[in-house]
Amino acid sequence: MNIRFTARHFDASTSLKNYSEDAVTKLEQFYDRIVSCSIVLEPTADNDNPQKAEIIIQIPNKVLTASESAPKYEQAVLATVENLSRQLKRYKEKKYTTY
Repeated sequence: MNIRFTARHFDASTSLKNYSEDAVTKLEQFYDRIVSCSIVLEPTADNDNPQKAEIIIQIPNKVLTASESAPKYEQAVLATVENLSRQLKRYKEKKYTTY
C-alpha cells in the first residue's frame, strides 16, 4: 500500500506521522487489496474539535473517504480509521456476497 501523508498549515512531528501511518496499515486486515492511502491532517476553526483528520483510500474500482474532527490529531485519526474499517467491511460483504 502506498501511503501519502500531508499536514496542512502546521508541521507534524515524526511521532504523529508514524502513528497515522501505523493506524492506516491496520486497515489491511479488513481488506488486503488497498492500492493507496492519503492522510490529510489540518487545523479547523472549531474550538471544541480544533483538529481534523481525513483519510482517502483507493481500492480497485472504488474510493473510500472518511473525515473526523477531535481535540487531538491522534483521536481524529483513530475515529477516521474506525469509520473506514466499517466501510471496508461493508464493501467486502457486498462484493463477495453471492446472490
